[in-house]
Amino acid sequence: MKRILISLFLLSLCGGVTAQTVTLSLEECHAAALEHNRTLKNSRLDLEEATQTRREALTKYFPQVAAMGSVFQAQQGLLQADMNVTLPHIGSLPVPMSLMRRGFMTGITAVQPVFAGLKIVNGNKLARLSQEVGELQIRKSEAEVREKTDAYFWQIVSVKETLKTIEAVERQIDEIYNYVKLAVEAGLVTSNDLLRVEMRRQEVASNRLRAENGLRVSKMLLAQYVGADLHDFDIRTEGFESLPETPDKWYVTLDEALDRRAELQLAEKNVEAHKYQKRMERGKHLPTVGVGAGYLYYNATEKNVSNGVVFASVSVPISGWWGGSHALKKARLKEMQAENDREEAREMLSVEIEKTWCDLQEAYSQILLMQRTVTSATENLRQHRQFYEAGTSTLTDLLDAETLYSQSSNNLTSACAAYHTKLARYMRVTGR
Repeated sequence: MKRILISLFLLSLCGGVTAQTVTLSLEECHAAALEHNRTLKNSRLDLEEATQTRREALTKYFPQVAAMGSVFQAQQGLLQADMNVTLPHIGSLPVPMSLMRRGFMTGITAVQPVFAGLKIVNGNKLARLSQEVGELQIRKSEAEVREKTDAYFWQIVSVKETLKTIEAVERQIDEIYNYVKLAVEAGLVTSNDLLRVEMRRQEVASNRLRAENGLRVSKMLLAQYVGADLHDFDIRTEGFESLPETPDKWYVTLDEALDRRAELQLAEKNVEAHKYQKRMERGKHLPTVGVGAGYLYYNATEKNVSNGVVFASVSVPISGWWGGSHALKKARLKEMQAENDREEAREMLSVEIEKTWCDLQEAYSQILLMQRTVTSATENLRQHRQFYEAGTSTLTDLLDAETLYSQSSNNLTSACAAYHTKLARYMRVTGR
């Protein structure tokens, strides 16, 4: 993968100097697309966020440490009092006192949660579950990227194969044209026949122009998707030279496919997440217990004082019980909804997998059918050419036979491309 990206980068830097074309195989296109796709990049960032959230939740198990400090300056002492002083021969005299006009206080406390209604435990499980969901989202996005890359790739192959057919047809038309031209010069046929061949030649040229433009656009689409240069990019493939392998090689059972699907696993995680959320809601209405220790240092009466303290705390949310039962019922209802969504996802995924398998089998059958059609069209064209040269067939019949050959060849190309595209889809819907 690094070799591919380095090559793409260096070639992009040298693009202004040399026009070297980047050629990638299907697997290299997969690797480049997975690295370049922005949706996947965001999914990886989401996973990193979930990882940080899990690490943050883990710190809730540790003591919560807090430090404080304060200083004050009052206009007069905060503590005002009259103190009676008894003197011999004089009696009791009131003496005014003013204390705590200025001072400061500092300290540090550490509180260890002993029981928090299982909110810390379930919060950590929920954070860990969020990380697992992030990993499944990446798997799901990667499968979608591979499928789309396959669609672009085989579209290019299909157009290239169409151009090969057009080249073969052009050679045949040129041969027919030369033969008819000689026949016209010899006075065997009229110039109308030569005009018909010329019109067919222009039609084939028009088809070539459309195919070349389609190839250029298809290359640009795949190049943009894999992060390559839009103008100096091509693919490396053997085309549709041989019959693809039978679909039975790729078949997996429905249960196995469902177990592999990230979408169904995400639905399972959603149910699990709602269970933890329900427990978290229940924990909000349970007592919380904590123990702690602290150290205080202050000076409020012109005397430095330091002291240590240990303490325990219990908090009971009594008023929260009034609405807590309704909140807990609402959490249970959301859990039931998540379970219904999971079952619906299983059913819909089952239908999708079965339909995709049927589509794949149908696509393979179409290839076999189109191969027989091409064989028949090739033989039909050969016979009509011999008949025309022998003078027992018209030029119209020969051009019709050539058109049927061209159409059957293009249909075979389309069938092969459709098979590879549907195979890529079947691999995705079976979690591979």
